[in-house]
Amino acid sequence: MPRYKLTIEYDGTNLAGWQAQEGLPTAQGLLEEAIYQFCGERVLAYSAGRTDAGVHARGQVAHIDLSVHHRPFTVRQAINFHLIGQPLIVVEAEEVSPEFHARFSAIRRHYRYTILNRRARGVLDASQHWHVAMELDVAAMQAGADRLVGHHDFSSFRDRDCQSKSPEKTLEVLKVTREGEHVLLYTCARSFLHHQVRIMTGTLVEVGRGRATPDDVTRALDARQRSAAGPTAPAGGLCFLNVDYPDGA
Repeated sequence: MPRYKLTIEYDGTNLAGWQAQEGLPTAQGLLEEAIYQFCGERVLAYSAGRTDAGVHARGQVAHIDLSVHHRPFTVRQAINFHLIGQPLIVVEAEEVSPEFHARFSAIRRHYRYTILNRRARGVLDASQHWHVAMELDVAAMQAGADRLVGHHDFSSFRDRDCQSKSPEKTLEVLKVTREGEHVLLYTCARSFLHHQVRIMTGTLVEVGRGRATPDDVTRALDARQRSAAGPTAPAGGLCFLNVDYPDGA
């Protein structure tokens, strides 16, 4: 049974997240329905990560198993034909080893959060950024971000409904940069807790506004209580950029 790795891009604005939910449009639901329309098979698409409602993806990865062999080019083109008019597209399809798993083979996941930092709100890409009118102190935000890099108990930075067995994660990178009117937060780790990136962003924006300090970020981390950290940033500014796999995976 051939296995295919699919690299997927989607606009999550009007999607209820990745995971299929009856009666709601989701990335997984759209993909699996397009596959059924293509080859008549009801398959389960396993993803590298479950994005929340409103979150976007440039390089989400999923794998599927089909009972009949098709060229990867055919798989991509046929699925995309049945996605015309939908906010999701298969960028690339590859045939991979049966041992490959989109989620469990992943060694690193990359996210970017985009903030429009100017007085006037944005209209051209309003669903893909968080508008913060007050000028943000990026240097202070980076100083706060540095306190979060490394292996920590991130209990203060997880949603109360997070189902992860452990709050401990190793954050490899958390960079804050300004590009013109935009402030960008880039982060990567093997895995993240539910809402972790958005809570870290909300906390660092409080630092950028001068309402908190880098030392407050450390205190929030040490408190291990959700109430100690800042607000959860809106979903629309978050984008799942890509996934790393071991060489040859």
